[in-house]
Amino acid sequence: MTKKNLGLVFFPAFDWMISPGHPERQERLLYTRDQLEEEGLLDAPEIQEYRPRLATIKDIQRANVGVPSIDKILTPAHLTSAGGCLVAADAVARGEVKRAFALVRPPGHHAMRIVHGIRGFCTINVEAIMVEYLRSTYGFKKIAIVDTDVHHGDGTENIFYHDPNTLYISFHQDGRTLYPGTGFTDEAGSPLAWGTNINLPLLPGTGDVGLHKLYDELISHILEDFEPEIIINSAGQDNHFTDPLASMQITAQGYARLADKLKADIAVLEGGYSIEGALPYVNTGIILAMANMDYSKVVEPDTTLLRGQDPRCNARVEQLIKEAGNIYFNREKVSKELLAKCGDAWHRNKHLYYDEEGIRESQQEVVHYCKQCRSYFTIGTEAEDTRFGDQNAFVVCLTREICPNCRRKAYDEAWIEKKSGRWQYVLVQDIATGIIESL
Repeated sequence: MTKKNLGLVFFPAFDWMISPGHPERQERLLYTRDQLEEEGLLDAPEIQEYRPRLATIKDIQRANVGVPSIDKILTPAHLTSAGGCLVAADAVARGEVKRAFALVRPPGHHAMRIVHGIRGFCTINVEAIMVEYLRSTYGFKKIAIVDTDVHHGDGTENIFYHDPNTLYISFHQDGRTLYPGTGFTDEAGSPLAWGTNINLPLLPGTGDVGLHKLYDELISHILEDFEPEIIINSAGQDNHFTDPLASMQITAQGYARLADKLKADIAVLEGGYSIEGALPYVNTGIILAMANMDYSKVVEPDTTLLRGQDPRCNARVEQLIKEAGNIYFNREKVSKELLAKCGDAWHRNKHLYYDEEGIRESQQEVVHYCKQCRSYFTIGTEAEDTRFGDQNAFVVCLTREICPNCRRKAYDEAWIEKKSGRWQYVLVQDIATGIIESL
């Protein structure tokens, strides 16, 4: 049987909505499917369509920890969206197709490791779930995620911030001008993983010229140096010039040419809210490029909103190439310096807001270091006004490479916190197995 160029997975989630008329709705996929059927692409010999399946709770729990538990927060639509990504992963990892594109919703890249509800239209992080599934099921180690959404993927960054084997690259509209207000170059990873988290905040109005300069002169070189075993495209399309939620100037051709250059093994749909004017054309261009088919004739119906790129956007791109390049290519030296400075533990505090539900959360995070392994990290989380009321939890996260001694230390710390009586929940997450214990 001849291997197909591209596997497609569709899941429009007819039964899932945040609210009536919300921009993240099923039409985001339906107009694209209509376009593909009109062009006859679903019958093209290069393309194979797959049906999604349900992800398991263990699949979810390798990446996300729900408080009080993830099954109390999810719906079947979330399980199917994540499951669609796992089907795409299976198709590529088993060699059935060369690449795959999961066009699924709800999206995921704003969902952090700790989940209290919906943030930025996201509840669970479907890309992170897929990454951990690829590791557990197929043994992949070094994985790169390139996030092309206009919003900084703060959830994906959060989940892999301590993982030197995951390269996360996000280009997005500058967080000073757009939700979630993060994603600056100095957010480069915790000490052991310093330089594997690359943020590229672009000025509003950046177009195809700036984007491709950034890719050609920086991102491509970082990917070549990192040598990932597999590349994931977190394929947000709200950098398009017609998107109602942002202010960028990327075209369908710009996206298609980027997909052609990136050659991601798996793409997962994220944002993009110009439902009629952009998504059918951007998705078609990406699909054609990923399937090694001609995408040169893909053009949006209305280009009246397209503007030339301001010279200040070019200057920012030049600045980012220099700054982010220095961070990445000097990462080993800086990582050693940071580890020597922080000793056996690294601390940070975070304050988060769940825009869809009005939840305010504070986190105290501690990463433990060991000369023998990747050890473990802990997250103390306190959240106000969740759907379950005010709640708090202490979460111990066991890395895949944890040694027996650090595993004992991790459980000892969990039991100390349990006996303190401070926390409503004390949870231990085993990232390798997806098992979460409630002590």
